[in-house]
Amino acid sequence: MSIEEIVKMISAKSLKEEAKNRGIKTHCVKKIDLAKQLPREVLEKLVDEDN
Repeated sequence: MSIEEIVKMISAKSLKEEAKNRGIKTHCVKKIDLAKQLPREVLEKLVDEDN
């Protein structure tokens, strides 16, 4: 699965919360840009939680 497909399955709220927990700036940042800064394992975990 590509990052774009993964991002479509994750809510923006959960993605931003995970980014904030890791100290990543979230103000005025697109979902895809946040996803690129997070490890792939975290993205896969968020997909499992949201679905």
